Amino acid sequence: MATYVAFLRAINLGATRKFPKAAIVAATEAAGFRDVETHINTGSVRLVTSMRSRARIEAALERAYLESQGFAVPTIVFSQAELCRVADDAAELGEGHEGRHYVSLLKEEPTPETTRLLEARSTADERVAVRGRAVHLLVGETYLDSMTTNATVEKALGVATNRNLTVINAVRRKWC
Repeated sequence: MATYVAFLRAINLGATRKFPKAAIVAATEAAGFRDVETHINTGSVRLVTSMRSRARIEAALERAYLESQGFAVPTIVFSQAELCRVADDAAELGEGHEGRHYVSLLKEEPTPETTRLLEARSTADERVAVRGRAVHLLVGETYLDSMTTNATVEKALGVATNRNLTVINAVRRKWC
């Protein structure tokens, strides 16, 4: 049995995409996963499974969530070790940074070319750093004024979901 963390994209936004914690846990358990736990209302879910294929885990969760809620919930899964590495990278990359730090978690690992293109968006005020399936966005005090956002990342790399550094550190403390 292995521990994974699933990050759900675009839930609890507006009136039509509500997915309460209890419903997430119930749907995840109904799909056969064990020891399910959520982190507040962030769409971050820890689970245990004998499955070893990330793609199979994502597909099983996405089916379960669609059946439970009636809308698609793109789901991005990291092993426990991968999550710890994302948090370690965040700590290293954010050292000395005074603004906000967000991490776009990717369904697929980017190619070297797309990595280069995204990192080339870095400026004196904003930094983009790609580490595996995580894109670190180190921006000023206002994320919405940033040149690079999760929408930019998704346009370049496909399905991604974004968490701020506070959430990344909290799930690390709980689940690493």
